[in-house]
Parts: sequence; structure tokens; C-alpha cells
Amino acid sequence: MIKIYKITVCPYCSAAKRLLKERGFEYKEINIENEGMSREKLVELTGGRTVLQIIINGKPIGGYDNLLVLDQKGELLAVNG
Repeated sequence: MIKIYKITVCPYCSAAKRLLKERGFEYKEINIENEGMSREKLVELTGGRTVLQIIINGKPIGGYDNLLVLDQKGELLAVNG
């Protein structure tokens, strides 16, 4: 399962969702603004304070740049496996 912790206006969030859709992945979006989630809670859940944060199968991978690196190395499929 892929979870994306995002905010309403976030170009990296949009890019990550686009990449995941292109690769055929489903994901759950959690808008931390709509949820009233603090950055401290985000750190607790993901290990990261900045948005976008991506969790794949319970493992925090970071943001869009990290997702892109996994994809470019051909490891995205393995991480999601």
C-alpha cells in the first residue's frame, strides 16, 4: 500500500501522483491540512517534516525526488512488491 502525505498546493505531490499513476500504482492520499495534522505528527508517522512524504508498504521513502530515484533505478516495482 502506498500513502502520500500531502498539502493542497504542492507541485511535487502532483508529480508523484502522476508518476505512480503512469506506473499503474494505486495510492491513498492524506491531505495533512484537511486532517488538521501537525508537522510533529507527520514526523512521527513518516520520519519527515516536509511535504510531500511517501510511505510504501509501511516504509518511509521520502518525497518526490526519492520516488524518482527509485523509479530511475528500476527499484520502484520491487519496493511496492
